[in-house]
Amino acid sequence: MMIKERLSEKSIVLLVVWLSAFGMPIMLSATNVAIPVVADQFDLNASQIAWIPMSYLMASVMFVLIFGRLADALGKKKIFLTGLLVLSFSSIFVALANSGSILLLGRFLQGIGAAMLYATQTAMVSSVYPAKERGKAIGITLSAVYLGLALGPTLGGIVMEYLNWRLNFVLHLPLTLIIIALIHQVPNDSDNQLSKEFKFDKAGSTLYATSIVLLCFGVSNLPDSNSLVLLSLFLVTAALFVKHSLKYPFPIWDLGIFRNNTMLTKSCLASFMMYAATYSNVVILSLYLQDLKQLSASQAGLIISLQPATMAILSSISGRLSDIFEPRILATLGMIISGCSLFTLSILASMELSIYFMVILVLVGVGFSLFSSPNTNAIMSSVAKENYGLAASTAASTRNLGQLSSIFLVSFSMSFIVGDQLITREIFPSLLEAIELSFLIAGSLCMLGAILSATRGKMHG
Repeated sequence: MMIKERLSEKSIVLLVVWLSAFGMPIMLSATNVAIPVVADQFDLNASQIAWIPMSYLMASVMFVLIFGRLADALGKKKIFLTGLLVLSFSSIFVALANSGSILLLGRFLQGIGAAMLYATQTAMVSSVYPAKERGKAIGITLSAVYLGLALGPTLGGIVMEYLNWRLNFVLHLPLTLIIIALIHQVPNDSDNQLSKEFKFDKAGSTLYATSIVLLCFGVSNLPDSNSLVLLSLFLVTAALFVKHSLKYPFPIWDLGIFRNNTMLTKSCLASFMMYAATYSNVVILSLYLQDLKQLSASQAGLIISLQPATMAILSSISGRLSDIFEPRILATLGMIISGCSLFTLSILASMELSIYFMVILVLVGVGFSLFSSPNTNAIMSSVAKENYGLAASTAASTRNLGQLSSIFLVSFSMSFIVGDQLITREIFPSLLEAIELSFLIAGSLCMLGAILSATRGKMHG
């Protein structure tokens, strides 16, 4: 009887997390396909375009650590459900936006809701699956993410052509209703809560959030001279945050988790590199295919879907493989494949769109699949159960910081080469140059990440 109950508990948690992990990326990737149309409607220049994904990512990075710590203290289920509600209402807010500033505010609120989900999804799965099954469960969860990313561009393109781009921001809402109907069956996790002496780290939270804001605005203003002031303030604030976190008994980011834990440290750094290299592909390809190659939104969506579709197919397989083989071997191979593929894209971008370009996109997806599930498995397996929330939020933070850095790279390339010009036919040569530079930098980051991945140590044995 207990076994049946346990299996039922595992299944319902995995289903709820899978649905949330599937629904949110649909909205996010569909939104990215809409960027050229949104930019045109609200008269956003090349530099401002980057803020459509950046405002969302800034919020998620600012708050994911906070909510990860609160999840360990108050319960992962509570934070997860709150995140669903915040994301749903903010998505409706974005869909009704009548100006660029309102849209960006809504994107920021979406990021807060997403941070609650990022901080709890992996932790919820890891809490109910034993170590020998965790890689498989994480792989299944990540396959949902990539399936959503694969369907989003195609679905978003069709919605834009035949309905309205605003609907792209609410595509996940039907799934959210299903999750809310199921959530009462997810067990409470009071047994994993922190000590009753826990005190929320207000000072650390303020310093961390402030440092992220300074970083985002500093990088987005490059190469303007004001950015140097903002980035200098970022370094000071970040240093104060680290100093505070090492002394406070319950910091939002317990940096002691990295102490004497090479597996966790290098796995997180590798994750940062991989996401910094690949996250902005959707944004780059959306501009490249719709503006430079003059494809329709639905055509562009189909091509963009190639990479995440590959990831959706292979992630669960690589998760299972990481329960058997060394994650570092799989992850390192994946980063090398993705790095070489991104270098190739920087060359192919100036040529006629061909089957070779699409094959390379698939190979980027193959590499990412080999990396993602094994790397996440290594992170969660490197800590004790009582720190799953902290580990999950740490993994999410490094992933989101990587995603944010990826947007930074695109923003910098656009600002440095294109400037503050609207996207018109006259600047297409400069736009192509910026895209090629972005792919070249991305490939270099993957290769650096492969070195970190290869030297992280063994998980098995």
